[in-house]
Amino acid sequence: MKLPEQRFSVIDWRTHETTEHPGEVGTSLWRTVNLGDIRIRVVEYSPGYIADHWCDRGHIIYLIEGDLQTELRDGRNFELEPGMGYLVSDFADPAHRASTKSGAKLFIVD
Repeated sequence: MKLPEQRFSVIDWRTHETTEHPGEVGTSLWRTVNLGDIRIRVVEYSPGYIADHWCDRGHIIYLIEGDLQTELRDGRNFELEPGMGYLVSDFADPAHRASTKSGAKLFIVD
């Protein structure tokens, strides 16, 4: 990842507009900053959320609070707790999708 030239910037996530994205079950709320072709987000999943798609995009994910289950299309499953995260590059592994039992708050760079 190469960050484009950018002056020092403070991000006050509280002031960024929230966009709602429906899942197969539940919703996700995104606060997004775009920097060139890099997307930086704080994402909140509602309790019981299940993503509505399989994703091949690369991500760096940090779980701030809640629980997160990540399923890979090949059947592997990963359970994350606050303070954990993962990284995956574009098309490097089978596609993945997220779900949560109690809800989750994440910091994501992709």
